[in-house]
Amino acid sequence: MASFLSRFFKFGSQNLAIDLGTANTLVYVQDRGIVLNEPSVVAIETINGIKKVKAVGDDAKMMMGKTPDSIEAIRPLRDGVIADIEVAEEMIKHFIRKVNGKRTSMFNPPEIVICVPSGSTSVERRAIRDAASNAGASAVYLILEPMAAAIGAGMPVTEPVGSMVVDIGGGTTEVAVLSLRGLAYTTSVRVGGDKMDEAIVSYVRRHHNLLIGEATAERIKKDYGIAQVPADGIGETIHIKGRDLVNGVPKEITITQANIAEALSEPIGAIIEGVRIALENTAPELAADIVDQGIVLTGGGALIRGLDEFLREETGLPVSVAEDPLSCVALGTGRAMEEPMFRGVLMTA
Repeated sequence: MASFLSRFFKFGSQNLAIDLGTANTLVYVQDRGIVLNEPSVVAIETINGIKKVKAVGDDAKMMMGKTPDSIEAIRPLRDGVIADIEVAEEMIKHFIRKVNGKRTSMFNPPEIVICVPSGSTSVERRAIRDAASNAGASAVYLILEPMAAAIGAGMPVTEPVGSMVVDIGGGTTEVAVLSLRGLAYTTSVRVGGDKMDEAIVSYVRRHHNLLIGEATAERIKKDYGIAQVPADGIGETIHIKGRDLVNGVPKEITITQANIAEALSEPIGAIIEGVRIALENTAPELAADIVDQGIVLTGGGALIRGLDEFLREETGLPVSVAEDPLSCVALGTGRAMEEPMFRGVLMTA
């Protein structure tokens, strides 16, 4: 009877690993892998002064920049940490319900592992823990984002070998040197995909008097983003629609990939500076390992064309992009939850 009951409770909920990202949230379910990957956006509707959640994830992302006054599309995370705890809580609840469906059991709430930026403060970490606890977790563990990214990229983090990972997310870029399940050195640069989008918006406004939205800038970055000016000095031609700031009417302009490289030069420069600082502060024995192992890029920013080559030129070290850069952190968080050899990297908030 006892074994039947324990099996019954066990079936109720499965433990979850959550990559709570500024741009996207990924959920990894124990023994099932990544089951959810949606934008970290919540649409809140206000009716007669009462706020309620209208949409979360993909549905809410489509509303960004296109909502009437009564609806607000909010991104509850900024720079990798929770900026609006109530909205973040609603978002986590929604994703847990979506993943577990009807199987969430009041008798056996799931244990949740969430990754946090290495530069986050204890107050920010507590906000993440509280949001997950209020969303129905029985226990909340935290894992540092660069550690999760390195585990997900299949790097030898448990061995006495220095490895370097650069995780370029939506809000932050995490640069870390890892060895023996720990971070030998880490730095968190508050530059990521969002800052790249902002750089494209301000470039187009400054040079062409055209106002474009975040969604348009993100699309340009994904389709045409490049780290260095193309060999022919021009690259592909891009058509952009927005609002003319002089006449106030919608307008279409044409720019080139070289212009995008120019727009992205500042945020990419900040990322490379972060890598340089990390290399300067690395112990000599670990630095010797990095010469052999090289640097691994993870996160959505790793998909910017030519970024690995640019970093190779700047540092003189071998640079490679992880196999699935967008999912590395979620996969690593899941593996840390499932595999006993990584249990030592989890922290209680």
